[in-house]
Amino acid sequence: METSALIATSEQQWPRITVNGVAIEGDAIARELQYHPAQAREEAIFLASQALVVRELLMQRIVELGLVAECTDSESEEEALTRLLIEQELPLPGADEDICRHYFDSNRERYASAPLLAVRHILLACAPDDVEGRSQAREQALLLIARLVEDGSRFAELALAHSACPSKAQGGALGQISQGQTVPEFERQLLRLPLGLALQPLESRYGLHLVWVDQRIEGRALPFEVVHEAIRSELDQRVWQVAVGQYLKNLIGQADIRGILLDGASSPLVQ
Repeated sequence: METSALIATSEQQWPRITVNGVAIEGDAIARELQYHPAQAREEAIFLASQALVVRELLMQRIVELGLVAECTDSESEEEALTRLLIEQELPLPGADEDICRHYFDSNRERYASAPLLAVRHILLACAPDDVEGRSQAREQALLLIARLVEDGSRFAELALAHSACPSKAQGGALGQISQGQTVPEFERQLLRLPLGLALQPLESRYGLHLVWVDQRIEGRALPFEVVHEAIRSELDQRVWQVAVGQYLKNLIGQADIRGILLDGASSPLVQ
């Protein structure tokens, strides 16, 4: 749902919003703000107000249909009622085996076990927000890489002299690394590397890493039977998100909402 604007005068602390005649109270907006961090206060107020409008629309529809739900251990009454409403109003067919297999065949590269790498590194430590420090660390990293290109046998020596990681005592060796064993931003770059010295430093929240891959064991392709349920769940979730988004737009399009401008659909999804 795209925002256009909140409608409020400069004298008002909170926008005056009604949903089919029901007011969204300022205190409710104030409490909701904590769940919608944003760069500007106006944006945070809009996001909080939008969430409360959607919640009010859903509850009005629940009351209209007279729904009663049993809560599971992990959900509140409101969550249970909303779940029941979506299940009743959006009976979506699940992806069948043919659809799942077609998706698998078209995306085989996604369904393989992660490679296993034996890695050494030199960490030039630097804070994530230190722009000048990162620039200097990159210059130093490129000089060290140039030295290693000339003589790779100096890796342990340079690690001991320059690395901020305790692994410097073992020549920079990190051992064998696969998926989920290091921070995501480092892992994404690392698992793509070929054997040998990486000619560009890798960045992470900790700084810049000079990396040497000593061994690389490629992952193996996973059979359809192993990933079938994961594919079905992913495809079902995509369909669900689109359908719920359209359903909410339709509720907005049919409602009398004042004090905030939201993007609503022109034709109802649910008759």
